[in-house]
Amino acid sequence: MVSPPTDAGSDSTAGRSGGRRLTSVFRLGVRRLGGKLTGRSAPRLVLSVTGIAVAIMLMTAVSGVALGLASQNAVQSEAVDYWVVPEGGDVQTIAVSTGGPQLGEGHALTAELASDDRVRYATAVLLQVVPLEGPEGTEYVLFVGAVPPAEATPTIAGLPTDPLTAGDPYYNDGGYNGTWTGEVVLNSATAELLGVEAGEELAVPASDESLSVTTVADAEFDTGVGSVPVALVHLSELQAIRGATDTDAADQLLVSTTDAGVRDRLDGLAPNTVVVTRTGLAAESVSTSSLPVAMAAAAFVVALVVGVLFTATMMGLEVSADRQTLGTLAAMGYGGRSLTVLVVAETLTLAAIGGVVGVGLGGLATVGINQGAAAVFGVGSLAVFRPALVGYGLAVALVIGLCAVPYPIWLSRRGDPLAVIRR
Repeated sequence: MVSPPTDAGSDSTAGRSGGRRLTSVFRLGVRRLGGKLTGRSAPRLVLSVTGIAVAIMLMTAVSGVALGLASQNAVQSEAVDYWVVPEGGDVQTIAVSTGGPQLGEGHALTAELASDDRVRYATAVLLQVVPLEGPEGTEYVLFVGAVPPAEATPTIAGLPTDPLTAGDPYYNDGGYNGTWTGEVVLNSATAELLGVEAGEELAVPASDESLSVTTVADAEFDTGVGSVPVALVHLSELQAIRGATDTDAADQLLVSTTDAGVRDRLDGLAPNTVVVTRTGLAAESVSTSSLPVAMAAAAFVVALVVGVLFTATMMGLEVSADRQTLGTLAAMGYGGRSLTVLVVAETLTLAAIGGVVGVGLGGLATVGINQGAAAVFGVGSLAVFRPALVGYGLAVALVIGLCAVPYPIWLSRRGDPLAVIRR
């Protein structure tokens, strides 16, 4: 038991001593709450913890969905510094899209850039949804057509390019009459969907040609609605499959360089194109993600309001039921400030417990959301759970406690605590 504190002090020494006493009172409040959780007050306090936990769980889960929706949807490749896209290009045209404006002369532009010593690698990229026929049936897969560089081995859309023959053998000096490789790299989602492994053949219903699986990569291509099945092939072979050979069509150019001066060349590379930098892409993504931001903000407000109302009500009931004990402490010499610290300690501790439980439930809810999304919509990761959400959830729980504590403090100070024990 802590010695009854004295709330007054006349000098700095007394102030420091008073601070230590109030710290001791705070610790006493934490211990008192632990005892109450196993005593007669347990049902009421457990209910309060549950209310906070549910609020934090919902906020964490919704924030996880918002983070998933705000995930970068661009065709990512290692060390890409610039994206060249059709004029008017923004995040929507850089992202997975098969119906927007396209570039022409993809191979010629790739060759021109690759000849620049300042360019580490460059490739035109074409995105098309193509039906593939495997042992498990026919499924639609996002095909990524690219020109694998000879001097570098980047990953594009999460898939390695080195299993593909360097260059583009089927594209023969402006014509599509070279050697058909039929090489395709699949991500694990595609292989599982089709029921195939490396070395197996795949029929393409839209073409007379077939494809051979060179590699199944354990990689995910994450869009705003989760991971999707992806296949990586040579650009010319995808163009032939989809009938895009007349214009040598591509959706974008990926450029990796160590020289910022390459930007000037990219600006005049082709008419009606714009150059997007890595920084510009990130900024534009943030500016166009109003829905995820709104979702996260709404989840925060709802969690805060619900948590504060629940905690204030439950702790108010607890203080009212505990007035006999508070009166006894007052009779022992605990002043008004000390009793306030006691109530604050109990409320914040209760909020912290609810926050810990809520964050844990939020992680489980995220798993459940992803499993439900996979079962219903066929996507792999609609929501994400990042370490930052743990700190976020705990911080919001403490804010709930701070916002809720004035009400039980007011109740504890209402009337004379000593009068309670005189009755």
